[in-house]
Amino acid sequence: MTPRFAPGVRLHHDRARARWIVLAPERMFVPDDTALAILRLVDGVRDVDAIVDDLAQQYAAPRDVIATDVRAMVEDLVARGALTG
Repeated sequence: MTPRFAPGVRLHHDRARARWIVLAPERMFVPDDTALAILRLVDGVRDVDAIVDDLAQQYAAPRDVIATDVRAMVEDLVARGALTG
């Protein structure tokens, strides 16, 4: 699966509040640090395995732990309509 932001959805840095937000039609999400690290790698090119590999290397964390978190978050955001894949 190669996740990408759904039409009309984007990751945006809110400078006034100094935080990242996911803007979607008629709603918004404020990602925590873990979600933000994942969302910054969602580019419509990298598949879930590539995102997991990048994060496992970046944080020197076990790949299986990262994979569980990434897959759960991607599935949740697909269910909410924020991501497609």
